[in-house]
Amino acid sequence: MAEVDQQKRWHYIRKLLERPGPFCHPDFEPSAEILDFIINSCKVLVVGAGGLGCEVLKDLALMGFKKIHIVDMDTIELSNLNRQFLFRKNDIGLSKAICAVDFVNKRVPGCQAVAHHCSIEELDEGFYRQFHVVVCGLDSIVARRWLNGMLTSLLQYNDDRSLDQSSVIPLIDGGTEGFKGNARVILPGLSACIECTLDLYPPQKTFPLCTIANTPRLPEHCIEYVKVIQWAKENPWGSGTVLDGDDPRHVAWVFEKAQERAMKYGITSVTYRLTQGVLKNIIPAVASTNAAIAAACASEVFKIASSCCVNMNNYMVLNMAEGVYTYTFDAERRPDCTACSNTTRIMEIDSDSALQTIYDKLCEDSSYMMKSPGITTVINGRNKTLYMASVKSIEEKTRDNLKKKITELGLFNGAEILVADVTTPNTITVKLKFSEDADVDMNRY
Repeated sequence: MAEVDQQKRWHYIRKLLERPGPFCHPDFEPSAEILDFIINSCKVLVVGAGGLGCEVLKDLALMGFKKIHIVDMDTIELSNLNRQFLFRKNDIGLSKAICAVDFVNKRVPGCQAVAHHCSIEELDEGFYRQFHVVVCGLDSIVARRWLNGMLTSLLQYNDDRSLDQSSVIPLIDGGTEGFKGNARVILPGLSACIECTLDLYPPQKTFPLCTIANTPRLPEHCIEYVKVIQWAKENPWGSGTVLDGDDPRHVAWVFEKAQERAMKYGITSVTYRLTQGVLKNIIPAVASTNAAIAAACASEVFKIASSCCVNMNNYMVLNMAEGVYTYTFDAERRPDCTACSNTTRIMEIDSDSALQTIYDKLCEDSSYMMKSPGITTVINGRNKTLYMASVKSIEEKTRDNLKKKITELGLFNGAEILVADVTTPNTITVKLKFSEDADVDMNRY
């Protein structure tokens, strides 16, 4: 029965690829060879095997793509089973990527999906370079940015600095939250990338310690207080026991203590489900939203692989909270994008500023939004580390530099700093421009 269904699907796909249509790409030439390319040659990488990744993997397999690779470093938890339909109760504790691949390979005849149970940072340039299209179904903005940086770093340029378009690997990015979602098509070096539209992403939700400790106003504040302060203070399961959001006993204890604190401050709506969400930083997921966004992502992969239709241009939003609303718009590239502009970013700053000002700007400015940047520079032909938080020994030695003026550290108007961060696999070059010297010609440095 499954083989008959697959033959029917390929029959309809073959018809689509062997005739022109009003929406086909200008370069599309109907041919039976296109189907052979999709089935036997086209390699697609799916990043993330969660709710969205499972849907994308299934859609691509049923469309006829055989050479699919999927990367995910997580294992399956009980809470995944309500929306990640490729997993079963017996799979709890096992690799998401491996279980998803085993399920799809068994159900779709001829599918040769391959699993990689690791983080995306463990895979090198050669791994990513082998794919024709990459589909991203992650819930981490940092990981998205890293993947965007990797594909951008694979771009090659001609002698006249024009882009060699044969080096472009399209990135299809999807994201969902509740009844809302988005899908986008990124052609690195040609269209807006993740970094170009970084200000569209909401800041990570955190609560100031002084608020949760002294003036809680929300039920989340009460839960966070128990999680951060009260758990370590009372040690309900003995000293050194780590709070586990998947342990019902731990969740119940936090829920009870959070309710007590909420009553003290006249706060309501502390529920067991909210407690779980705060402890595990859960973003509410809806299976139907995942299915809709995954379908959009998979269809874009098919369009790019076959050129049978013009691909989306280039950012689609979906809202199913009240009715169904969708809108597509053309996100524009930033001419000074740190990832895809192939230019040096300029940071305007006062000459009497401390290094801490640069560090804060790299973390808080919507153009950078870095996590823990390491800052180095070149002085008299030698590399000098100004500050690096990721290595404890170096952080201790360079911590005092944050208080020093940048001119004391040898930086001048037009000086370049090199910035490394977990949000990108590449080192970013930033040129300093002192605000009081706004008319200085930067090209002479």
